[in-house]
Order: sequence, then C-alpha cells, then structure tokens
Amino acid sequence: MIKDIDRLNRHLDRFERRLPRWIASPLRWLRAPSSRWLRIPVGVLLIVGGFFSFLPLLGLWMLPLGVLLLAQDLPFLRRPTRWSLIVLERRWLRWKRRRRQAGRS
Repeated sequence: MIKDIDRLNRHLDRFERRLPRWIASPLRWLRAPSSRWLRIPVGVLLIVGGFFSFLPLLGLWMLPLGVLLLAQDLPFLRRPTRWSLIVLERRWLRWKRRRRQAGRS
C-alpha cells in the first residue's frame, strides 16, 4: 500500500512540475497530507460536477481531476490512477514524437 502511494506521488510530482505555477501551487497544497479534510470533499464535488458537464463551466475535465485527488486517500484508486497516468503520458509522448516527425517531412 505504501509503495502504491509513493509511486502515485512520483507520477503526480512529475506531472505537477509541467503545470503552470498558478495551477501547480494549489494542487501541491491540496495534495499535502494536512489538506485531507478539504481534498476529499473537493474530489467528490469535482466528480459530481463532471456528471453535469452539459452545464456551462462544468465539464468532463472535472472527473479525472476528482479521481486524482481521491486517489491520495482511497487505496483502491491508487493503482488504477497510476496506471492511467502512465498510459496517458506514453500516449502524449508518442503523439508529440509523431507530430515532431511530421513537421520535419
């Protein structure tokens, strides 16, 4: 269990370093262990808001963000969340590589 949270945190740290500061700072604060009292309700609200994606401002982007926050505290979400981050990162890198190669042609 501890290994899962460490691996998830490593991936989230790497992801966080790539984000703009105005997004990374609040995310870092929410991921801190002392923010658990706020992280869980925010994660649940983001997931609920994702289901109302037909409304303005709310959208499907809220679902994965809510799951990421809840994975910090719910062990059964850690491994699938980490796996999803790995898959998404590989696809992103593959897409960037193809785009770069297409630009050279």
